[in-house]
Amino acid sequence: MRLMVIDTTLGLCTAGVFEVCGAAGAGGADPRRLGLRSEPMVKGHSERIAGFARDAAAEAGVGFADLDRIGVTVGPGSFTGLRVGLAFAQGLAAALNRPLVGLSALDALAASVDAAPASAALIDARRGQVYARFWRDGVAEGPAEALTLETAADRIGRMGSGAVLVGSGAPLFAEIAPGAARRALEGPAPEALARLAAAADPRLGPARPLYLRAPDATPPTRLPGQARTPATMS
Repeated sequence: MRLMVIDTTLGLCTAGVFEVCGAAGAGGADPRRLGLRSEPMVKGHSERIAGFARDAAAEAGVGFADLDRIGVTVGPGSFTGLRVGLAFAQGLAAALNRPLVGLSALDALAASVDAAPASAALIDARRGQVYARFWRDGVAEGPAEALTLETAADRIGRMGSGAVLVGSGAPLFAEIAPGAARRALEGPAPEALARLAAAADPRLGPARPLYLRAPDATPPTRLPGQARTPATMS
């Protein structure tokens, strides 16, 4: 299987082409990197992702029509960033008539580090929160959640020895779990994205944004040009 992965959800802008032979997933074949463009980036994903995808395909020596599948991160993460990657991947998949699979940024972060007895993928969500998901012996203990720092600290404190914390939220808990390994990755490893994309089932439904918190922006209370409602005296 030859696939392309797209990630604009966190602090990286990534487009990569990989080849996976045989069964994917746990115990399956590791993806072979054919072409990759990945750079740290907080803004500007929309201007760069198409060029990254083009250059990754050129490095791989393939055309877009040679792809069998496309995988894209759907969040949680930046509201604008994840929509940039998702829109590009949806357009490419539709133009090529190829399956598109959505990938959790938290799952991809966890898959970017070596297996551990207990692990947590943590994204700094600001405003006193983290986006988090926890695993025990490789099995997820629940869905992705938006947690307060206090709640997350309590969960992390009970993880035990040998735990691994990964993601931009990992440094926030240095004092809570001093013995835990911490990896403050800017985004998922491209190889981890490729493994998840190859193992995913396209029949489970189209890729959709994964939001764990309502957006900061709110709809306007009146249309442009519409008169304001007069204040009333009480």
